[in-house]
Amino acid sequence: MPDPSLGAPAGTAPSAAGPAPAGPAGTTPTPAARTPAGPSLAAPAGSVLATVMDTPIGPLSLLTHGGQLIAGGFTAQPAVMHARLAPPLRALTLEPADPADLPWLAKPVAAYFDGDLRALDEIPACQPGTPSRQRLWAALRAVPPGTTVSYTQLAEQAGNPRAPRAAGAACAFNLIAPVVPCHRALRTDGSLGGYYYGLDRKTWLLRHEGARPR
Repeated sequence: MPDPSLGAPAGTAPSAAGPAPAGPAGTTPTPAARTPAGPSLAAPAGSVLATVMDTPIGPLSLLTHGGQLIAGGFTAQPAVMHARLAPPLRALTLEPADPADLPWLAKPVAAYFDGDLRALDEIPACQPGTPSRQRLWAALRAVPPGTTVSYTQLAEQAGNPRAPRAAGAACAFNLIAPVVPCHRALRTDGSLGGYYYGLDRKTWLLRHEGARPR
């Protein structure tokens, strides 16, 4: 059962704020089954489990707590992700785990890289953030693979059309790549913008999903 200290996964994602769909213009994202939720006031207990999976674009470190994904990033060092967590989670011990011991996480991640592009939608994910940022992250999870959004569109879909900068910041501070798919957010002119793990990986992910020609 998810740890209440992290907040329960949000339900239907609101129409999101963020990068403009790179697919057909005007594409309306489909709400994802699982979206990030904000923290509660309760202090988390237990430990943070970390596993590393091989992918075509390098090792992917995944951190979990209470049956939810709390961090993901393209690094072979889970401690790097642990150091970026919010203080209450960062205070917890980091313990290694085998992917086989986390089938609810490892199977959909492997399936995604094998071509099941919607597999990541089923992963429960949670990271602390303001209500506005939570709406933006939920909106990102609602962007279907194979499409993209501009930061302006993302802001509109999250209910705050005058805040494209906030949409960009939500992507920059997202700790759960690629499950919260900030790689699907682009500049208004269609250029890639930024990506914490490098534009080469962002390009690969978009091509893998069919949002960019191979």
